[in-house]
Amino acid sequence: MALPVNVAAAPAGPARTVSARHFVRLKLRVMGNNFRGQGWRVALFIGGALVGLWFAASGFFLFAAPGLADNGRYAVLIAAAGGGLLVLGWLLLPLVFFGVDETLDPARFALLPLPRRTLVIGLFAAALVSVPVLAMSVAVLGLVLTAWALGGWSAGLVAVVGVLAGLLLCVAASRAVTSAFASMLRSRRVRDLAAVLLAVAAALLGPLQIVGLAALRETDWTRLTGAATVLGWTPFGAPWTVGIDVAQGRVWAAPLKLLITVAAIVALLAWWSRSLESAMVGTASTGKAPAQRGATGGAVAQLFPRAAGWVRRDRFGALVAREARYWWRDARRRANLITIAVVGIFVPVLINVTGGDFAAEDGAGFTAAVGDSSPVVVTVSMLFVGVLASVTLANQFGFDGNAYAANVVAGVPGRVELRARMTAFSLYVLPMLAVVAVVLSALLGRPGWIGLMLGSLAATYGAGLAVNSFVSVLAAYSLPETSNPFAMNSGAGVAKGLLTLLSMIITTVIGVPMVVAAALLGNAWLWLALPVGAAYGLGAALLGAYLAGDVLDRRQPELLATVTPRR
Repeated sequence: MALPVNVAAAPAGPARTVSARHFVRLKLRVMGNNFRGQGWRVALFIGGALVGLWFAASGFFLFAAPGLADNGRYAVLIAAAGGGLLVLGWLLLPLVFFGVDETLDPARFALLPLPRRTLVIGLFAAALVSVPVLAMSVAVLGLVLTAWALGGWSAGLVAVVGVLAGLLLCVAASRAVTSAFASMLRSRRVRDLAAVLLAVAAALLGPLQIVGLAALRETDWTRLTGAATVLGWTPFGAPWTVGIDVAQGRVWAAPLKLLITVAAIVALLAWWSRSLESAMVGTASTGKAPAQRGATGGAVAQLFPRAAGWVRRDRFGALVAREARYWWRDARRRANLITIAVVGIFVPVLINVTGGDFAAEDGAGFTAAVGDSSPVVVTVSMLFVGVLASVTLANQFGFDGNAYAANVVAGVPGRVELRARMTAFSLYVLPMLAVVAVVLSALLGRPGWIGLMLGSLAATYGAGLAVNSFVSVLAAYSLPETSNPFAMNSGAGVAKGLLTLLSMIITTVIGVPMVVAAALLGNAWLWLALPVGAAYGLGAALLGAYLAGDVLDRRQPELLATVTPRR
């Protein structure tokens, strides 16, 4: 059993002080070993770094705009709003898309006599050595330029201190939140609470977008500037506005905002420290063992969860049962299901609701606000949901890791493997997609569009299953052996982002015929969309499993070597 991290053990040799630089050097060494002999991983890392630097340059000019124009009127607005979005992005994006770099798995330090403080500071320093941090550093230097141009070298130096504190805040927030959710998702008893918290966090994006669009339409910049001033006194905006405050004569505000930022960083690191130790020493059983089902059907029947109780008792059925059980119990997979459930509801609602006229003159309220929605717009929003739902399987073999060796040894045919994985995943996703269609049709007041929505979802989802079958076989990557479901090996976050983008583009192209049909066929498509979309999606999924299955049969050893985590 792993010992708590704060238990000191007497070393066999002379004591050596472990500092943050040792963790940084260890991370760089592990990164180098992971890239050795992996040309594709190096290429993805370089490509991701170039994309990150492009976004960094765009952010730099955005933040530097007030200084380059020598106009400080909107400097606080850009600094507070832009910086707040950066912090929010570091909080939510790792939970939804990219994960966090877990090159140094904290669990591997469990048996070492390292004080908790040393471990947290070391892992925090190692987390700062990454492409996202470098890209963000380039972007926020625009705030330094603005402060220097508006207030001279003193304001510029204060801005440097502020943006450095902001970088530390973003990384600390990201690690604390993902570690906390990882601890929560490990316990099946509190998984519903984790889902609710994540849903609330994602739900905040909707009101923020609606408020932002309304403010932009009214162009009431004075109100936005006032809101930015208030935001500047919160941890979201405090570190980014200190240089602007000095430039505009509010020198007294700079130390107070830096104090707010430091307090937030300390609180986040303390929070991360508690969840980190829990992850290292493991979690005890959170409840009684589940009651055994009756002996009816024998021991084999008990291996099949209720969701897969209908499948036949053969190799295909066993694979479906195993995958269905894993999708429900594995924290990493369950985190992806939560993402689908949350984003799948809010994105189509935002696309269709915010596309209408907020100031409905007839006083009809919400119905008038969404009255401008059309079958084409609805189909496009359903296209996005179907793409998002299927892209989770882009690295489906990476979830297994070295456990995939059992399938290789058993000689499972590739077509059977992929069909079984599609079926098990669909047991959870298809009900979610049905809920999306029902909820959106109710909000729009268009019950006759349910068939249109379901058909568009089925077609895009089936096409995505086909595309991601090839992606998962040809471009899989290993995931770290850790209890954190949001963890990524070094470079894997970049790989995940690029592969996700590629898969989504191809799936969208395949789903475009549904949008074209909605635009050309008019009311007739409301009746044809469901059967045509279901047939289109099912045919695409089966064809993808058939073709990708042959590729899988030839690449099983290489795939196993790719998804096996390196130690």
